[in-house]
Amino acid sequence: MSVPVPTEPINITGVKPELLLRMFQKMLEAREFEEQLYYLFLTTEMPGTMHQATGQEAVPVGIVSALADDDYVTSTHRGHAHCIAKDVPLEGMMAEMFAKREGICHGMGGSMHLADFSRGMLGAFAIVGAGIPIATGAALSAKVRNSGQVAVSFFGDGGVNEGTFHEALNMAALWKLPVIFVIENNQYALSMTVAESSALDNLSARACAYNMPGVRVDGNDVVAVYRTAQEAVSLARNGGGPTLIEAITYRIRGHARFEASAYRDKAEVTKWEAADPIERLGQALLAEAVATKAELDAIRQEAETAVSEAINYAQGCTDVGPEDFLAYILDETGGSHA
Repeated sequence: MSVPVPTEPINITGVKPELLLRMFQKMLEAREFEEQLYYLFLTTEMPGTMHQATGQEAVPVGIVSALADDDYVTSTHRGHAHCIAKDVPLEGMMAEMFAKREGICHGMGGSMHLADFSRGMLGAFAIVGAGIPIATGAALSAKVRNSGQVAVSFFGDGGVNEGTFHEALNMAALWKLPVIFVIENNQYALSMTVAESSALDNLSARACAYNMPGVRVDGNDVVAVYRTAQEAVSLARNGGGPTLIEAITYRIRGHARFEASAYRDKAEVTKWEAADPIERLGQALLAEAVATKAELDAIRQEAETAVSEAINYAQGCTDVGPEDFLAYILDETGGSHA
């Protein structure tokens, strides 16, 4: 069953202009970061691989905008936008892409394993569903410490069929943990549609099996995502337990770099391109006179400049070598091999 393409204008009533502009900027930074990575992988010797989330930027930006700085996030193999939304430095992220010592994981992680504990980014995980129990554990830690923190786990529609999903949701509901589970339903798990992989059309309905709220939201409307997240965060922070949010979105690019995604109808992609979350927010900002076109263009330029500077920084950083790998390998005594 196909999901209707959203066409309604974004309702920004009641949201502070400075927050709206920040969300616009964060989405632009995420888009530009990945577009430049795509170009770099075509033209430069780059290690590893990467997965773009073009068209999905409203989900991480909307959710994270409702969090506090010290709240926790776990991500997926498609995690650049989650890190950017959580204010992980662009320079350190780009250095990580180039496998440099100055990268946020010292060049050891790459695109699919980004982490920055200082920002509450507990990690991007290449294994489908791997971040779900980790976010649940972080929420348990917050509850035990009575810290008031909340944890969020992002995962795709394919992740809801992993055992970790069911085990974590059951535990979180049983112990009323302050965790929010976010399904980024971009409608394809690699090349398999949701209809082919799940017996339910509405994945948020799985929440009822674990006695927690389940909400479906337009994932290409950053304000709607933000408002939904606000309610879930408030519930979690006040001892009400977890929420399952299904954000309906669409990835415009293929599953991984240069993958042609021939399994998708071109007309379908074109329709979803018209629902671009960045352009939709921009149109709302102009319609409600929150910003002028010149001001929005300036924000676009700032995002492009920030990413360009991050690339220049990364290219001047230090390559990792064999000694770097050995430094993180423990011998049988617990000491380093370096």
